[in-house]
Amino acid sequence: MRTLIAGIGALGGTIATRAVSAGVPVWLATRTAESARALRSSGLRVSGIGGAAVASGIQVAALEEYRGESFDLVVLATKAHDALKSAPFLSSLLSPGGTLLCIQNGGVSQILSARLGSSVVLGGVSNLGATMVEPGIYEQRNAGHLLIGELASGLSDRAANVARTLSPAIETRVTANMRGAVWAKLLLNCSVTTLGAIAARTMREYIASSTGKEVFRRTYDEALSVALASGTRPERMIVEPIPGEDYGAWIEQVIAGYGDAKPSMLQDFEKGRRTEIDFINGYVAQVGEEIGVPVPMNAAVTELVHRIEQGQLQPAPARLDELSLRLSS
Repeated sequence: MRTLIAGIGALGGTIATRAVSAGVPVWLATRTAESARALRSSGLRVSGIGGAAVASGIQVAALEEYRGESFDLVVLATKAHDALKSAPFLSSLLSPGGTLLCIQNGGVSQILSARLGSSVVLGGVSNLGATMVEPGIYEQRNAGHLLIGELASGLSDRAANVARTLSPAIETRVTANMRGAVWAKLLLNCSVTTLGAIAARTMREYIASSTGKEVFRRTYDEALSVALASGTRPERMIVEPIPGEDYGAWIEQVIAGYGDAKPSMLQDFEKGRRTEIDFINGYVAQVGEEIGVPVPMNAAVTELVHRIEQGQLQPAPARLDELSLRLSS
């Protein structure tokens, strides 16, 4: 399966390094020709969980330089905004029956499936923890995997074939409930990650306050209501996505699984990067409005993150107090 990996950041770079090291023939696409030249010269290296791997003599070029080429599989591993911009061009590189595998957070795969067609787009979510130390050098922080599947639900030969292609590089599993898996991760991104970024705290830290507990519950419950109202049953990841009767025990499970990680969105704030909020809480707010489910907390969270992006506010625990007061007035 002739494979192109577009986006050589933390996730795409880690997969690419392990793929080339394992002898999987892949081509790599960067945003600029300068980046491609630098990676051709330096090669790729990954360390950490899963062991060290080195990739030299890599086939890498700027995305535009692949015009006229043909691939059976394109792994779209860019940031969400770049994914929406580049997906139409990438889909033009697919051979007949080819697949565009989207592995971004949030609603990206569902948005692209609606635009390009479910026969083109295959959904994916990752729980692989990886960081890019510098271009071409990556650190893998857990033994994570890719979960892929049809967004229209059900199992398919093409998902199984893609899993076989990528498995030498990263453990790749197939689910019959891909939309449920996307929403399960989205629920946690909306609450654990975004609220931690706003407060500049881990979940374990911010949820120790009564305000943190309240804002978390409202944000999560709204997102869950949207998922269920849209006909999606979120799939179990590390924890059950639907809290049981013992809510306190469920919260403790979430904290045990995710409570001590530094939110990736907080890192975006610190580095002055554009966040993916429009595809996380913003996506929940958009879908909620479309199907008539009230989502005031997720809408307010989205607006607040944009104000932080614009430098009008700084992330701090007081931001959660402001959200609570705003929606109780």
